[in-house]
Amino acid sequence: MESQNNTQLANDSHQGNNYTSALITLTSLFFMWGFMTVMNDVLIPHLKNIFDLDFFQSMLVQTSFFGAYFIGSLLYYIISSRSGDPINKIGYKNGIIIGLVISAIGSAMFYPATIINAYGVYLLALFILGLGFTVLQIAANPYVAILGDPKTASSRLNLAQGFNSLGTTLGPLIGGALIFKYFAGTEAVKIPYLVLAGLLILLAVLIKGAKLPEFANEEKIEKGKGALKFPHLVLGMVAIFMYVGGEVAVGSILINFFGLENIAGMDENTASSYLSLYWGGLMIGRFSGAIYLSDITDQKKKFGYMVIAALTAFFIIYISNSIKTDMSLTTVLPLLVFVAIAFILFLIGKSIPSKTLYYFASVVIVLLLVTTFGDGKIAFWAVIGIGLFNSIMWSNIFTLAIDGLGKYTSQGSSLLVMAILGGAIIPPLQGKFADILGVQLSFLVPILCYIYIFYYGLVGYKKGK
Repeated sequence: MESQNNTQLANDSHQGNNYTSALITLTSLFFMWGFMTVMNDVLIPHLKNIFDLDFFQSMLVQTSFFGAYFIGSLLYYIISSRSGDPINKIGYKNGIIIGLVISAIGSAMFYPATIINAYGVYLLALFILGLGFTVLQIAANPYVAILGDPKTASSRLNLAQGFNSLGTTLGPLIGGALIFKYFAGTEAVKIPYLVLAGLLILLAVLIKGAKLPEFANEEKIEKGKGALKFPHLVLGMVAIFMYVGGEVAVGSILINFFGLENIAGMDENTASSYLSLYWGGLMIGRFSGAIYLSDITDQKKKFGYMVIAALTAFFIIYISNSIKTDMSLTTVLPLLVFVAIAFILFLIGKSIPSKTLYYFASVVIVLLLVTTFGDGKIAFWAVIGIGLFNSIMWSNIFTLAIDGLGKYTSQGSSLLVMAILGGAIIPPLQGKFADILGVQLSFLVPILCYIYIFYYGLVGYKKGK
């Protein structure tokens, strides 16, 4: 997930420095960010079994985590509007460190939560973890943007987001093995999350010692409701809400879906491996999409780079899974079919964000229908393919929504970040449908989300409408 800020170096002398080591440190931050976010998908079935929860109750994991994004960004927006940008005052480096420390506290709280054995304490831990990631969301992206030539800022951000997707790909593999195999039982999350807390603190120490430039954000957030007068921004907020909600809801219930006898009948540890294919699709799509939507003029060279990026990401996914489960190459080849479809849609979309958005949304709707009413391998691979077509949605919606906002851009950006609330609302809603209608029919909920995204890419993005 991305946030945008217009930034300026406070000291021009920094521009000549080489911040490669700092960029490596920050990309590891993005990796951890993605890794721990997708761990929720593994945590949900674990806590569901431990506390004998229904689907609605188990999905409160996502409500706690993503609800923190909404509350945290809302508070930040209010403070910024009244007294100025807090992170701009304390420095983005300090902002990142604070975010890491808060996240570490949330992760460490899994230890007492296990000892007390209270579901509510787990939810509180996830809420604190989410608050920490909210601060990181606001601070980390602009920090990456200034580490070098401003002309290549977009490239660095795409690289960082690619590592975020690598984290979401490996999270289900490693998390699934730890929780369902090596530390199985009531205390399965105690040690893993304590280790993650230690890694977050280690990252904070590394960033504290890293030589990073200081810079100021000169764009002030406008007071009042100025940005809300733009209809395409308001509709974009709903689109972000639907996108995050739909993406998270599908990922949250996949392990249970793969366990259905008419789908695959997998145990939870095996299912967590295939969950990584769903999130791995985002990595393939982000790397490929970033290249195609770039300013490379030579179309043959651009397409060649896309192929290389997609195959590299694909083999990272395959090798990671084969190490854990001895998964064969032929087993994951169907993923390449979706890659081919995505490439065709990229070409038809002609680098136009709105077209690419509604093309990809239309494919997701079809795949969800197959998931809902199909069975066996067809439904199994249909739901995995959704991840790839989710890949460009955040960036495209965000770009379309803030287009033409001018001095209200920062205010609009804050409002869009608040719309991450969809990740807190849609998953438990699908969970309730799963309790009433069954897991398969519950996919009707995200279908409605993507129908709206299709509408936004087709019509809703147009300014003044």
